[in-house]
Amino acid sequence: MQSCKVLFFGPYISYASHFYLLTLYPIPFLQQYSNKPRKIFFGMVSNMIKHAFLIFRAYLDLFIDMVYGYFWEGKRKPIPALEKRHAILTESAVTLAAKIRNKELKSEDLVKACIERIQQVNPVINAVTDERYEDALKEARVPFTAKESHAVSGMLHTLGIVSRRHVRAHEDAECVRLLRDAGAIPVAVTNVPEINKWMESRNYVFGQTNNPHHSGRTPGGSSGGEAALHACSDIGGSTRMPAFFCGLYALNPTSGYTSLKGSALRTGKEKSMASIGFISRHCSDLIPLTKLVITADKVKELNLDRPVDVKRLRYFYVETAQDLRVSPISADLRAAMNRAITKLTEDTASTENAPKPYYHSGFNHMFVLWRYWMTHEEDVFAELLTNNKGTAKFYKEFPKKLLGMSDYTLPAILKLMDDQVLPPVNKEWAEKLTKDLTDDLIKLLGDDGVLLFPSSPLVAPYHYSPIVRPFNFAYWAIFNALHFPAAQIPLGLNSDKVPVGIQVVAAPRQEALCAAVAQHLGEALGGVVPPCQILQ
Repeated sequence: MQSCKVLFFGPYISYASHFYLLTLYPIPFLQQYSNKPRKIFFGMVSNMIKHAFLIFRAYLDLFIDMVYGYFWEGKRKPIPALEKRHAILTESAVTLAAKIRNKELKSEDLVKACIERIQQVNPVINAVTDERYEDALKEARVPFTAKESHAVSGMLHTLGIVSRRHVRAHEDAECVRLLRDAGAIPVAVTNVPEINKWMESRNYVFGQTNNPHHSGRTPGGSSGGEAALHACSDIGGSTRMPAFFCGLYALNPTSGYTSLKGSALRTGKEKSMASIGFISRHCSDLIPLTKLVITADKVKELNLDRPVDVKRLRYFYVETAQDLRVSPISADLRAAMNRAITKLTEDTASTENAPKPYYHSGFNHMFVLWRYWMTHEEDVFAELLTNNKGTAKFYKEFPKKLLGMSDYTLPAILKLMDDQVLPPVNKEWAEKLTKDLTDDLIKLLGDDGVLLFPSSPLVAPYHYSPIVRPFNFAYWAIFNALHFPAAQIPLGLNSDKVPVGIQVVAAPRQEALCAAVAQHLGEALGGVVPPCQILQ
């Protein structure tokens, strides 16, 4: 009964706190007109309230995990062991492609192994929404999967909404077409949240996808099916979040360099902070795959093949952000960051390059800045929910939800509330703060610096618990709003055998730095740990 109460009231508590926190914006504005004693007083009171709130949030998170864990820990299911005959699936895509070219491996054998493995694990994780196994075997080259919001000709293309449950794509999304042209073939499409807009890959068409490391926890969203299967656009952490929750590498390139045509019904002409990114067990796959989907006339601008000496880069780090909407950083993830800082301190060529702390007041408002820039996206969530045949309304869908009559999940309805009910973010304030943060980071990082940043305040959460912590994705989302490239670095598992990690961020068009640092730290500090036994 407790978990039901938390599930029902949690979203409204969270969004009520959002209303309250919106009222804090005028305080700095008013303080500049106060005398010095008042400023000191305001500062002391503000700090006391903030610390009290953070302590409350820490205990609230413990309570939430206790309640949800009580229900989901008993539902944890193991992933079947990887059999020796499927051992080739542990190798990188780059290595497998080379073996096929050198006739050391038959492409048909690789595709067959991939299909057999999907069939073994999907009953546990529920990642696949549609498959084309027979066609893939006929084409038999290097197999790949795509999240279902990317159009794959002939495959279901529902975006997780009931009104599109029988819709199939008539042509490939541009990113899928480019991968096919490079010799890859789609094997299946995978589960997403409704219109890609939530931290869990769950919908009323295909149900819930589970984390392979712990089936009682979420693999994230929107590429949750991809990461769970293993294995993808990113507009608010959609690639990096599932990679983090499932213990994989991911790279989200600079916005504006990949075509979004055919992804979530986009035409490809829209201006967006979204990018096409990749998730992989091997960091060495990320740059070669990214090169395939970069717009042809812009590929040279990114200089993805530039040599990088990680010992001569300049390093900066943020241990925790002071955004009161998100949970405090857990001990496991603080420890992961500290291990990375220690390793880089040992490895850098001089003390000048050793990691140094950095902070900017923009990180106090990560969610709100992302929320503001989401209003500049050209697609309309409320219209997409109806398959562009109308506009979903919060005031209609909320009562229907209470009566069990809505076709939309609770996160989708809360998104409608956010769009249609909550007050908008102040334009001048948001644009000024975004510019200040962007300019400061570009000046700080240049073309030889990177920023280590928490991936999330918590490890992969139990199913449904993100509904009471809806803003925690902001650690990823802020860099979408800034249009910076970022990579997700897996750093092994915690004591509960759940993945931990951090992200590394670089200035625009410096993806090569992100990938090089991710490779270095991943190899040194635990990297990818399989969620199952690998039989020899």
